[in-house]
Amino acid sequence: MEHRRELVEFVQNNAESMAARWLDIVRRHSATPTYHNWEEQDLIPRAVEVYRHLCDSIPKPTMKKPIAETYLALGRHRCREGFDASEVVQALIVTRRVLWFKVQKEHFIEKKLDFDSTVDLYNRVLLFFDRAIYYMSKGYEEAAREKS
Repeated sequence: MEHRRELVEFVQNNAESMAARWLDIVRRHSATPTYHNWEEQDLIPRAVEVYRHLCDSIPKPTMKKPIAETYLALGRHRCREGFDASEVVQALIVTRRVLWFKVQKEHFIEKKLDFDSTVDLYNRVLLFFDRAIYYMSKGYEEAAREKS
């Protein structure tokens, strides 16, 4: 579907600037204090990677397994790094919100999409982030149980 390819290109072309905006938010947000102390060169690639995973999932049929594997591992890793689960959830929410703000700011939907295409993309993006948050949380819980 053409509209999916166009969103993938949009996200790929804007991933770095969206990651920079994401960094600005998580560095100041009261719900993400651990992010305040991490180096930019460590954090920016993390946000870019989430956008890359999103781009991988948009054009394909809905598949849980790749998202599950990636975000279970991410949850385990963030737990070992000392982040609170709520911080990682908030960071993923900010990643999604930055994307939608950019889509709105650039008038991507108004320029390119009809109603059905807009709903399709919105649902695919939400499904990706819902699954990412769920599996990250599960991975985090697994790592927390192993620690205790």
